[in-house]
Amino acid sequence: MSVIHMPTEPVSTPAHGGAMDRVVAPRGLSTRAKAGIAAALVAIAAAGLWSVAPGANSQTIAAERLTISIVERGTFEDFLPLRARVTPLVTVFLDSIEGGRVERVLVEDGATVQKGQLLAELSNAELQLSVLARQTEVTQQLNSMRSQELALAQNRLANERNLLEADLAARKAMRLAEQQAPLAERGFVAQRTFRDTADDAAYQRERLQVMRRTMATDERLQTGQLAQLRAASQSMGAGLELARRNLDGLNLRAPVSGQLSGFSIQVGQSMGRGERIGQIDSPGRNKLIAGVDEFYLGRVQLGQQASIESDGRQFRARVTKIYPQVRNGQFEIDLQFTGDEPPRIQRGQTLQVRLVLDDPAPAILIPNGAFYNETGGAWVFVVSPDGEEAVRRTVRLGRRNTDAIEVLDGLEPGERVLTSPYTGFADKDRLDLTGR
Repeated sequence: MSVIHMPTEPVSTPAHGGAMDRVVAPRGLSTRAKAGIAAALVAIAAAGLWSVAPGANSQTIAAERLTISIVERGTFEDFLPLRARVTPLVTVFLDSIEGGRVERVLVEDGATVQKGQLLAELSNAELQLSVLARQTEVTQQLNSMRSQELALAQNRLANERNLLEADLAARKAMRLAEQQAPLAERGFVAQRTFRDTADDAAYQRERLQVMRRTMATDERLQTGQLAQLRAASQSMGAGLELARRNLDGLNLRAPVSGQLSGFSIQVGQSMGRGERIGQIDSPGRNKLIAGVDEFYLGRVQLGQQASIESDGRQFRARVTKIYPQVRNGQFEIDLQFTGDEPPRIQRGQTLQVRLVLDDPAPAILIPNGAFYNETGGAWVFVVSPDGEEAVRRTVRLGRRNTDAIEVLDGLEPGERVLTSPYTGFADKDRLDLTGR
């Protein structure tokens, strides 16, 4: 085996010099540059998050939770739905004119009575004695006045008789004086006798004139006195009749015909004067009483028409009375049927009434919804054409009924609005709709 020797190179020692002593620094970014890059990355991330996150005045909401309605042109029917209560058209209350003890009850509660029918009898011994005493007093006064009237009549007759006698005496004296005058001129009658006859004739004439003036004065005074006596007599007679009616008031009678209700008195019961004992309702005629929100106080007028649906038929009524007193946010109105009444209606029953406030008119309409309670008709959320969002918009709404609201300004036909409740986002300006 042969061995081959390879030539070897001599190992050189490193040369010593200054160039071999310099330190080379590694290449990289400075701390300031790194901080700037980090800040830029944070800003970019924040901008991205802001672009995808909802703003403070916006909210994302599922579209299926909302009611979206279309603004349309149509005819606005200005009516007001009401619940009205059936009451009798005429109700007459029964009060006891005079107090007393119930002796007899002749009818029962709920019965149909006729005008003047006796319902019950009362007794009041004190009232009966008082009326008898009053009747006796009035009778005595009437008799006294009749006596005075008779005396005045007799005095008038006596005056007339005296006047006739004075007239006769005057005529006789004048005739005698006329007869003696030519005889006295011829001396057949003494002048003294003739003068006495002439003086007597003059006296009788003066006496007749005085009696006529006296009789005229007496006649004038007697006429006035007789008129006063007759007026006093009539007044006393009316007082006596009133006392008798008060006594007859112990007999309770029906003042009108109708159905008796609230009549629950019993035999032996003591009734006070003026105490309410029942009422009589007009038969077959009724009216409606409805409560109306005070918002419509200035719009409800006498004579406005209303319709009532009952048993599949329409009935007409009109407003006959308005009670302006507001209680618990409502005032009341009376409605009277203008034609036939619904059959089989009962007192206390409630009916649905449609009160017409104004004539139908063309208008821009949106469906009535719960949103109105929160916005008051001042603004609505309007849906964008692509349906991706809804933006708050100021509008002006007018009249409304149960079905629609009149649009006065701010919306155009074909636009879409949210008419469901705005609970939870009424303070937002924009809604992002999802699920469209």
